[in-house]
Amino acid sequence: MSTTQPAFPVRDEAHGVEGSRPLITLSGSPQVTPDEFKAAFRNHPAGVAVITADPGDGPVALTATSVFSVSAEPPLLVFSVSALSSSAPSIKRADTIVVHLLGAGQLGLAKLGATSGIDRFADTSLWTRLTTGEPYFPAAHAWIRARIVNEMQAGGSTVIAAEAVQTHAPAAGDPAADAASAEPLVYHNRTWHHLGEHSKILS
Repeated sequence: MSTTQPAFPVRDEAHGVEGSRPLITLSGSPQVTPDEFKAAFRNHPAGVAVITADPGDGPVALTATSVFSVSAEPPLLVFSVSALSSSAPSIKRADTIVVHLLGAGQLGLAKLGATSGIDRFADTSLWTRLTTGEPYFPAAHAWIRARIVNEMQAGGSTVIAAEAVQTHAPAAGDPAADAASAEPLVYHNRTWHHLGEHSKILS
């Protein structure tokens, strides 16, 4: 048996729809504490990305481990931002964002986006702007410029869907695209890790 909680707003610019959807929860389910929930995910590694935006009042950046692709046609990605993040309001107001997918060589960028209370754009040697105006970090292994098309409130976070409109990444078959060279950055159990030949499982 399920219960329906108050609807939350949904922004769907891709289809020109603005409305709401109900949040469905199961009644009678055992309550899981925040610590129990975190413990369940602690051994689940995630790729690391830095997301930048500028809604018109200055650039913002944050580090996220929630980025994943959901569709190739159309090219859609999803990520979440916490209401506790100082960058969240600006990212939610932006029309476009840049998602930087990081390798181990860009650990400094990951730490930069994860550190609160600092000016993440103080070092002008690290960033510039695309011709379309978005702030970005050229050192990133790959980046995707995307247009926000949908958002959904989920607990203390906002889940955002964005459609890719431009990408920069090593081409398929390029040695730079291989994990041995790219060394994808991974966050696992509160620690930074990287993938490479040492982590490959031979079947």
